[in-house]
Amino acid sequence: MTPDFHFSSRYLQQLAATHRDAYRSARPFPHAVIDDFMPEDVLDLVVAEFPEPSDSRWWALDSSNERKLTGQDHTMFGPVTRHVLEQLNAAAFLDFLEGLTGIAGLIPDPHFHGGGLHQVERGGHLSVHADFNRHPVTGLERRLNLLLYLNRGWQDAYAGALELWDKDLRACEQRILPVFNRCVVFTTSRFSYHGHPDPLACPEGMARRSLALYYFSRERPATEDGENVRWYTHFAGDAEPTPAVDAFKRGLRRWLPPVAVDAAVAIRERLRGGRGDRPRG
Repeated sequence: MTPDFHFSSRYLQQLAATHRDAYRSARPFPHAVIDDFMPEDVLDLVVAEFPEPSDSRWWALDSSNERKLTGQDHTMFGPVTRHVLEQLNAAAFLDFLEGLTGIAGLIPDPHFHGGGLHQVERGGHLSVHADFNRHPVTGLERRLNLLLYLNRGWQDAYAGALELWDKDLRACEQRILPVFNRCVVFTTSRFSYHGHPDPLACPEGMARRSLALYYFSRERPATEDGENVRWYTHFAGDAEPTPAVDAFKRGLRRWLPPVAVDAAVAIRERLRGGRGDRPRG
């Protein structure tokens, strides 16, 4: 049975008002860290439903830049998990996000592309990166990341803190420990560099778990990273695309059908060992 839990619109409105100013002025890019986000007993049930790492439905990402498990398969979501995800994609919650961030017209992602369930075992990591912006199915612009952590008793010594880096990748400006019932929301842009690059040192059998949701809009303002510009996930240390390469890619997309472009991208990512426009958060 699912718990009788629904976000209160009044609670969400108050939460947005409390964090709005801090969100929009936060460095190195707009973000909010909200503790005691929802009833603990509900999240305890979500944790109880989390599939074991050995479950074959996990999408295992294993490269020099990331070692983690992601789960977008809806059959992986237990009844409580499904209910919580529905609440996080409901109209009242979208109103909260719009009030918090100032971004209008937010749209949830029923595909959970790159989102859903995340699990990182001992030794796993996620290098600092900025996420792709264009949803591969809907073509919508990715505007927000939301991470809801599920880790009771997580200690700083285990590593795994979410790091937020400056635009020039010179310094980590924020370290956010992934403790139980902590929600992190941040604006997704070409320069919202984040990750948890240090290999986890948690005890064997323990994992860094979270729910990850991304929110989109039809368009991105021309003043923000360029209008109608598509970019892919970029890891710190990767070479920035040159103008000539960008022009070549734009030419291909102009003349090739979308299915051919998507197939070429998929082949490129396989050859690169899982890097590029792949699920990550």
